[in-house]
Amino acid sequence: MAEKICWVELDLLGNFMIDVFKKVGVPPEDARICAEVLIESDKRGIDSHGISRFKHIYIDRIQAGIINPVTSITIVKQGPTTAVLDGNNGMGQVIARKAMQMAIDKAKQYGMGMVAVRNSNHFGIAGFYSLMAIKQGMIGITGTNARPSVAPTFGVENMLGTNPLTVGVPTDEEFPFVLDCASSITQRGKIEVLARLGQEIPKGLVIDKHGNSKTDGEQVLQDLINGEAALVPLGGIGEDTGGYKGYGYATFVEILSAALQGGVFLKALSGFKDGKKTTYKLGHFFIAIDISCFAEIDDFKATAGSILRQLRSSQKMPGHDRIYTAGEKEHEAEKSRQQKGVPVDEGVQKQIMELKQEFNLHDYKFPF
Repeated sequence: MAEKICWVELDLLGNFMIDVFKKVGVPPEDARICAEVLIESDKRGIDSHGISRFKHIYIDRIQAGIINPVTSITIVKQGPTTAVLDGNNGMGQVIARKAMQMAIDKAKQYGMGMVAVRNSNHFGIAGFYSLMAIKQGMIGITGTNARPSVAPTFGVENMLGTNPLTVGVPTDEEFPFVLDCASSITQRGKIEVLARLGQEIPKGLVIDKHGNSKTDGEQVLQDLINGEAALVPLGGIGEDTGGYKGYGYATFVEILSAALQGGVFLKALSGFKDGKKTTYKLGHFFIAIDISCFAEIDDFKATAGSILRQLRSSQKMPGHDRIYTAGEKEHEAEKSRQQKGVPVDEGVQKQIMELKQEFNLHDYKFPF
């Protein structure tokens, strides 16, 4: 039986998330920030990190005492161009937004700014924070570690997180260049989507303890928790197709997400201690670079745009009539979804209705 997908207005979903966040103790302004980051994911067509993760990654964890709904950020160390923040286990989006804004403010004054964070939680799509810098005429770079799910090259144990290294630059086009992706071939969020839809995972993305591919989404999600499966780094299994490259990038992000700020790493990020659920204590880093310290901003944008246009206009592979550059598909999704809304599958529909009932938000009318 085909999965029933309903399209829901962005504002409706965003307002609903704000109200649920407030119901579990998140202050109103922080609730708005958290919902803004999540809806940005849905808006840009990244269906793995928006409303689909709202309940089990945020609301359930707040209710279980794993995330503090009221975020208190401590400045551990600060210099003219740098800072280290302790998120004290608060809301990842609130912590990350403050950290990137600090990096941007420092870059405005000194040309570059970098802020490292410890004791945080999942902060949504990393690209949101690169976009913050882009909107202020800057290059934005961010990364985060995550609960272990990726095996090192020639290994089968899930040691590293999916650890995105996200970069973004402004251009003279309608959309910026934003590369927002994991350092593994796929990530948990996409497996969660496939599992809900009852679709198999393509071979070569997840391996078992013997190095063989696993394709059952629901089983993989469980096996990632109990250590019986691991995601494959960018480049694939082994070295022949460059798996060591994704492994190397993931390790770099792990180091910058832990060593700069005195944070925890690898297996200590599992979310379990002595067999019981516990805090995640994620680490992040945020870098802002003021382009005007290097070149005229309009010249930079024109050159960046020219590079992208030449790439897209290059010779196409047989059977393909279009080449994309990073951020283009997200831009097109945003234009479409502003009008059409967000696709919500039956599994997420059920979660929304459960939250609506639990928190007596009966004024919300959804098309399912």
